[in-house]
Amino acid sequence: MNSDSESLQNQLLAWLLAEDAQASEPNLVQCEENEGVENFNAIVAALNGGAFELKSIPQTFRLGEIPTVQERFQAVLKRRLQSQIQNHPPLFPWEAQLTEYPECLDKPSMELVPVWASAAQQSKLNLPIPLPERVFQQLLEKCQALVASSLPLGAKLVAAVESLFPEDCQTLNDLAGLVLRTPSRSVDALETMPNLESEYPDLQPPQQMALSLLAAKQLLENLTLPISATNPVVERQWLTSAGVLTLKVEYQTQGPVTKLKVQSELPSKAIVKLQGDASQAIADSSSPGCLSVELHDTQPNQTYTLEVELKEIDQRPLVFVIVPTM
Repeated sequence: MNSDSESLQNQLLAWLLAEDAQASEPNLVQCEENEGVENFNAIVAALNGGAFELKSIPQTFRLGEIPTVQERFQAVLKRRLQSQIQNHPPLFPWEAQLTEYPECLDKPSMELVPVWASAAQQSKLNLPIPLPERVFQQLLEKCQALVASSLPLGAKLVAAVESLFPEDCQTLNDLAGLVLRTPSRSVDALETMPNLESEYPDLQPPQQMALSLLAAKQLLENLTLPISATNPVVERQWLTSAGVLTLKVEYQTQGPVTKLKVQSELPSKAIVKLQGDASQAIADSSSPGCLSVELHDTQPNQTYTLEVELKEIDQRPLVFVIVPTM
């Protein structure tokens, strides 16, 4: 060990053992030199996180076997560093102050949200208060999965909402019957919502159920395009994060031959698919704009699905149902 490094180690050991050096241990030796260490205060401050300024360098320490001194040095240094970290925990680069984090998360904090699950679309629903974004997205995804089902509307409503209230199925079924009898444009008639000045999380469970059922009913109605010979044209607009999707469905008859034609105004390039039990028509657009698909020889009272997949934005299509009647 050369004289410079040995002198530095001796000085560091003297500082670390300063408290022990004052504990009246005998046989102390004076150290008078500090050769080769010109910025000793800066070195000690760096080791101590910048929070320590050495006013004076203790000049006494016990000499002994070199391995013993090194072990003692390492043990004391470890204790000092542990104490320093405990009293002043380091921060992550994005933290301005010490923050507690949960040991585990029930659900990922970041989820991929479909482009059609837009809060803007919720603004088109006739609800007394808005739903939380998480609740609206879950309802919309459930309604997407149920819209083409052959279940009656009441069963679809319960199936769409039951995952939000799994412990009170009977109340949910009772309220679903009430919502079915309530016109979508007459929210005030829903007696289970006497006071909706509060936000959704502050409502009573029956009020939350009724509001969720009402939203599910309106979503299913918006996703269903009823069309007939007496009402041959139906239009829908759906607000997405990419822009407005406009659909125009025409039910054309030429003698005994019927035809479904869908014209779409797309906010981005997309794939549009119109499908029945035995036939389908697909159109692919490489840019935003108009796109149309047609199905010939359509049958009344048969369910046709219309899927609009906005490419580059979402991998799951937005599904509508077309039900032509005589």
